[in-house]
Amino acid sequence: MSTRGLLSRLENGGVHLSSRREDPLESITRHLRVLLNTRKGESVAAPGYGILDFNDVVHSYPAALQKIQASIRSAIQEYEPRLRNVVVQHLPDDNEPVALKFEITAQLAQKGSRDIFRFRTRVGAGGQVELW
Repeated sequence: MSTRGLLSRLENGGVHLSSRREDPLESITRHLRVLLNTRKGESVAAPGYGILDFNDVVHSYPAALQKIQASIRSAIQEYEPRLRNVVVQHLPDDNEPVALKFEITAQLAQKGSRDIFRFRTRVGAGGQVELW
């Protein structure tokens, strides 16, 4: 069984190097970038995949922060099964008071794992979510 998705295997010419194990953190990070940059309804195969469109809630800023946090958290819980105990917190920035920055903390769902991952996000121009 392959550890990579169909599209990434096709992108690499279908070559599967069974001796090379992908770092789970790299794979999770790559998937979260896709997930957080997809808006609900964009995927025909999975209409619930993604997060809410910020344009739908920006008019109610700063009250919208809770909706955005909840959308990020529920998307990760539903579509990234390798993570559990997901917590999303807004990171206020004195230099950019209206910047949308979040910290995502989650535990690797692998049995017996105590690994905790922290990701930071920033919503950039055009609603693009940067993740590191």
